[in-house]
Amino acid sequence: MTHEKLTVYPISDFDGLRRAGRLAAETLDYITPFVQPGISTADLDERLENYMRSHGAIPATIGYHGYEKASCISPNHVVCHGIPSPTKILQDGDIINIDITVILDGWFGDTSRMYYVGKPSIKAKRLVETTYATMMAGIEACRPGATTGDIGHAMQQTAAAKNYSVVMDYCGHGIGRVFHGQPNILNYGIPGRGTLLVPGLVFTVEPMVNIGTHETLTLADGWTAITKDRSLSAQFEHMIGITETGYEIFTLSPKGYTYPPYQEDK
Repeated sequence: MTHEKLTVYPISDFDGLRRAGRLAAETLDYITPFVQPGISTADLDERLENYMRSHGAIPATIGYHGYEKASCISPNHVVCHGIPSPTKILQDGDIINIDITVILDGWFGDTSRMYYVGKPSIKAKRLVETTYATMMAGIEACRPGATTGDIGHAMQQTAAAKNYSVVMDYCGHGIGRVFHGQPNILNYGIPGRGTLLVPGLVFTVEPMVNIGTHETLTLADGWTAITKDRSLSAQFEHMIGITETGYEIFTLSPKGYTYPPYQEDK
């Protein structure tokens, strides 16, 4: 078990994290009705940026290692880091992940969700539903005294039960006053191994699940990661903090959106 380079926040700091996380979740709520066949991913990105800025936040991804967009939008076989483009037009049956991070009063709020474009295939729906269950299995393993290996094991087992694979090239990460820090939250693991979870640790749980193999490729743009076998991939992401008794999710949807199709709570 390791403790190196970990930032443990006082629980009083969770107020700032709650605000940043809520705004990130509200941003994804806001964009939901715009995810329709015929819209470009650049159009979605512009709307996302405008919403974040109009609510007092900065999109964390703009300028991050040279990245120029306010979001990552990853359709179908794109695993993550898809770059919004005016030429990428959403088609009926697509599934897409929208991943955004806000900076609000110095705190980072990071979350992503899957969306259906029109009517997805049964195969795609099953993948998305299993990916959400995979994330929640990882989150439910979070408590003081558990380890990052417990989180990864829970996620890997959930995906494997449906004969899917978890991506090993990308993972969740520590977050708070910085965008990416320790601990890394792998999508696989051995129970009892890894970093010990203590109250005040804050990180993302963000499994990427593929219908095919776990292998990925990065395109020539240096960002876009795709499945090597071109199989469908899905991802969900929540930002959580470890409490004295368990965990708190900072990025829950205020509208009650969990996984698609999204219907507002009545």
